[in-house]
Amino acid sequence: MLTIRLQRVGRTNDPHFRVVVIDSKRAAKSGSFTELIGAYNPKSGDLTLKEERIKHWLSVGAKPSQTMHNFLVDKKLVTGPKIHVSRTKSKKEEKQETSPAALIKQVAPAA
Repeated sequence: MLTIRLQRVGRTNDPHFRVVVIDSKRAAKSGSFTELIGAYNPKSGDLTLKEERIKHWLSVGAKPSQTMHNFLVDKKLVTGPKIHVSRTKSKKEEKQETSPAALIKQVAPAA
């Protein structure tokens, strides 16, 4: 399945992203992409897109990632509401929520 997503490039503490069309099954780890269709700099907020190529890939059946969907809604290339993108929880946060001691404290408060 073809996906339009961001691919991180750049140095440590200086992120830059490519907007790429990628086959999500074959090239997930290799970094090879089908076509480069834009760039994003999160520090300055610059987003450059090749709008004609994005429309082409969407018509062929490529699905944008959640973040790219929100960027495309901002640029009015896709109609519809934005998608809420939540950050993933760290392992420490997950352990704190599911620890047995925390569950006992929630169920039976000390009197």
